[in-house]
Amino acid sequence: MNIGQAAAASGLSAKMIRHYEQSGLIQPTSRSDAGYRRYQSKDIEILKFIRRARLLGFPLADIAGLLALWQNPKRSNTAVKQVAQHHLQQVELKLQELQAMKHTLQQTIAQCAGDGGADCAILQHLTDDSTKA
Repeated sequence: MNIGQAAAASGLSAKMIRHYEQSGLIQPTSRSDAGYRRYQSKDIEILKFIRRARLLGFPLADIAGLLALWQNPKRSNTAVKQVAQHHLQQVELKLQELQAMKHTLQQTIAQCAGDGGADCAILQHLTDDSTKA
């Protein structure tokens, strides 16, 4: 199948498939005499794996490691679990950061009168050097 068909079958865009190939996440596929990429069913399974991993927010480096583990019949599920646990820790840190952002936004929005005047607590917060970045 060509790249458009592979994109439809995997749920990825053709642009992302090319990106994953250029970044080394997937191996270059065979090409037709006219130079078009040709994908096999195993390529589609790999692309689906990548798509699902990206939906979970795994970075490309982790996906490369997970792909290698998935393709290794002698893999250790301990190694897979460690990658997932590390990623979960990163997600939890991001959630804490997002909660802090939410709290700050809620506070500054509540402090802004929104009455058409020039004074704005939101802008004051953004220009305050003592505000945590």
